[in-house]
Amino acid sequence: MHELSLAMNIVEIVREEADKIGRCAVKRIDLEIGGHSGVVMEALTFAMDEAIKGTPLAEAKINYHWVEAVAACQECCQEFKPTEFDHICPHCNSMQTYLIHGKELKVKSVELEEL
Repeated sequence: MHELSLAMNIVEIVREEADKIGRCAVKRIDLEIGGHSGVVMEALTFAMDEAIKGTPLAEAKINYHWVEAVAACQECCQEFKPTEFDHICPHCNSMQTYLIHGKELKVKSVELEEL
């Protein structure tokens, strides 16, 4: 389950940002996860709940924002929603496609409160 290592990295990123402020409480964490990021949402949710236990993030509300995958075709320039295994353009059947959105896995924002 690579989601646990992802959760631990997210906790470290948020703690580093909080340390820049000094004494503060982490109130909210907004995460952005792409549909083609390879992350299993239920596993990440469980891993985050475990990773924040006993840390300054333990009381933070974690919001998960799912980003649908969007691909574009290099042949006809049309955008489309790819399936997990099929990135063929439904407009012209080209295989010359690429993802515009959907690989994201990032800390979008953090709400901190000074103590």
